[in-house]
Amino acid sequence: MKNFKNIALSLVAGCGLAVTLAACADWDDHYVGTAGSEESGASLWEQMKANPRLSDFCEVLEQTKVYRMHQKKPVSYADLLSGGQAYTVMAPVNGTFNKDSLLQLVQTVVGDSSVERSFVQNHITRSLVSVNPASTRMLMLNLKRISMENGFAGGVPVIVQNQRASNGVLHVVEKALPYNYNLYEMFCDNADLQEIGNRLRRFNEDIFVPEQSLQNGVIDGVPVYIDSVIYERNRLLDNIGLLRAEDSTYVVVAPTTEGWKAAWDEASTYYNYEDTLTVRDSLQQFYATRALLQDAVFNMTDQKSPNDSLISVPYLRENLSYKPGKHVYHVFNKPFAEGGILYGATPLACSNGTIYATDQWPFTPEDTYFKEIYIEGESTHLIADYKKCVYNSRQINADSVSEGRYLRIDALNSSSTENWDIEFQIDNTLSGTYDVYAIVLPKSVYNQTSPDLRPCGFKATIYSLDQKGKKKSYTCKPAKGSEFVNNPERIDTILLAQGFKFDVCNYGQVGTRASIKLSSNINFTTMRTRTRELFLDCIYLKPRTSKSE
Repeated sequence: MKNFKNIALSLVAGCGLAVTLAACADWDDHYVGTAGSEESGASLWEQMKANPRLSDFCEVLEQTKVYRMHQKKPVSYADLLSGGQAYTVMAPVNGTFNKDSLLQLVQTVVGDSSVERSFVQNHITRSLVSVNPASTRMLMLNLKRISMENGFAGGVPVIVQNQRASNGVLHVVEKALPYNYNLYEMFCDNADLQEIGNRLRRFNEDIFVPEQSLQNGVIDGVPVYIDSVIYERNRLLDNIGLLRAEDSTYVVVAPTTEGWKAAWDEASTYYNYEDTLTVRDSLQQFYATRALLQDAVFNMTDQKSPNDSLISVPYLRENLSYKPGKHVYHVFNKPFAEGGILYGATPLACSNGTIYATDQWPFTPEDTYFKEIYIEGESTHLIADYKKCVYNSRQINADSVSEGRYLRIDALNSSSTENWDIEFQIDNTLSGTYDVYAIVLPKSVYNQTSPDLRPCGFKATIYSLDQKGKKKSYTCKPAKGSEFVNNPERIDTILLAQGFKFDVCNYGQVGTRASIKLSSNINFTTMRTRTRELFLDCIYLKPRTSKSE
């Protein structure tokens, strides 16, 4: 495992979140002085300006503007600390931080926001906190939590304590307080993880909230807002985990640069959409990135025994439970043991959890995103078309039957030799290779006394799209004869197509973009030995990889 580089403050740009500043009541309602505290009628700002050892910090405060709801305001932090709101300030002395780098950053919009969050707000809290024997946790303006105990703030000595000002409390600290990166920021700024951070940033977007914004008239029928409320969101993280939320605790397993590139290149081949889809590249970017991360994020408040198993966020979101005969996804056993997903990983502590950095993506596609697909027979909403048949869903109390239900299909006219067709829509296929099965039940599931022991003869056709978006068909070929014939005395898993490759995926798409049609196959010579009645449990697509071939 490689050594991870220290993160420089100048790399923070682009990862900050706006923090809304709120009014605070008179500081005397909150602050309780301690023995030896200095009292002054001067404001926090006036006290700092009068201290020559704080001139560098004051210069940064004068140049850094307040951001509110993603908008830069004309108010500086010098103005803020001169006003009536109450704060506690941890002021670092000159020469303990790179003032020139910070002043250079504040000349740009992104840099100014970054300096505000990562440096200025990291030294100011709305709580009125004194240095005393009891320990406390301060919630800073950037929502980071810093401990104050035994004369230390965040592990940094407080060299001048409890200077009481007209609008708060001033402490002078030996050096700048450490900035505790959250998970999202670590991805953005750690050089070995920036490939993931760059992917995540693609999905940042600003959401304007008109009902919370202050309107000032209408011009040409368009409302004019003098104070717009805008929230930043990341639509990818909304589906995975709130990695920027300071009050959360997550574990994330993440490959470093080369490992991530290799995993993403592989995943992108599975999320290959047809050329005619105008948003094909955007869909590929979103779903391939989500596929790699959704099983790598674990909310630790949901884990009962992390050393025994880790359950990723999708398991809880999808409300899954164990079903006999089906693969269990999103659960990873013995994560820290040899062969586990966290074995040998390097832990990187963050303010809201831990990143476990690995050289390679420690999963396989077939255990994460390249999943089994079940088209349950009783899911009649997936029937895209049917001809000359009747069908109805039936229930049975048997673990061996998928979901405890099946579909009975029969000819519309039992005395006729006309064959029926029924076509099922296949959703969320990836552009990968599958073995396709039909699971057919014996007639005894419905009539155990005198079941019809004639098998059903049928054919199967798979429809899909090619790279150019044109519909194509594949006629499934039985291993023997010209039709598939089920065993009427047992549950029969019939292989319809081995190694069928979908040229393009239809993951997350609506409409019938891939389907499979079953057709009964009876004529005058086979009427007495065959039946057109079929009890379909499900159609099952099993992912096929190089390991399974």
